[in-house]
Amino acid sequence: MSPNTAVLIADPVLAIGLLLMGVFIGLTIARVRSRIRRHTWRRREARHWNRGAGSLGSLRQPTAPRVELPPSRPTDSADQLRVVMSADFAIQPLLNKSEGRVLKELERFVEDFNPRWQVMAQVSLGEILSCKDASAYACINSKRVDLLLIDDQFLPRHAIEYQGFGHYQGSAAARDAIKKEALRRAGIGYHEVVAGQTTPSELRRLVERLVIRPLPQIMPGPVPPASQLPQLDQTPSAGSRAPEAD
Repeated sequence: MSPNTAVLIADPVLAIGLLLMGVFIGLTIARVRSRIRRHTWRRREARHWNRGAGSLGSLRQPTAPRVELPPSRPTDSADQLRVVMSADFAIQPLLNKSEGRVLKELERFVEDFNPRWQVMAQVSLGEILSCKDASAYACINSKRVDLLLIDDQFLPRHAIEYQGFGHYQGSAAARDAIKKEALRRAGIGYHEVVAGQTTPSELRRLVERLVIRPLPQIMPGPVPPASQLPQLDQTPSAGSRAPEAD
């Protein structure tokens, strides 16, 4: 018998204490290993579900991204004035360089075909369209057209949209569809000028087709003096009867 065993037999309290300590250490190790296995299993299952694997993977609803709400706009005029007074403003171009070139070409072509028509830039649809449906009007109120042809009565006739090289991004196609449908229902034409495709000659032909030319005005000529008017012969002819005397 070893000396350590003899000591444990001689002191049973020490033996029980060592036994309990061993049990406690064993339980602690088992608990830690169980947590590690559970954590590993959860990570593996999470990757499995995110890949859409398994029969239930396709039913998993994606987590909605957190949306940062914009700060609420003050509705009171005094609050709005206070906010504006505390902010810095700077000017920015109404059109970029490409849109500006299209505007100048349109103005030149419209002037050639009908000087009474005009070209407007960045016009809000809420200013040229009306609708009794408040919800429908709210959908188009803040949308704009790049260029607008108006006639001599200041009525909008045709919208010209300039599609630059980076236009079709995000929801641009959906926004264009909304504008096109609203304009169509109001009887306003919708036409596109595509960067790198529409040539100046094609743009001129488009304007020639859209703009209504003014009717030619017939100016009356100068009235000749009475001395130059042809004189009627008042002498009765030989075969005519003389008026009877009373």
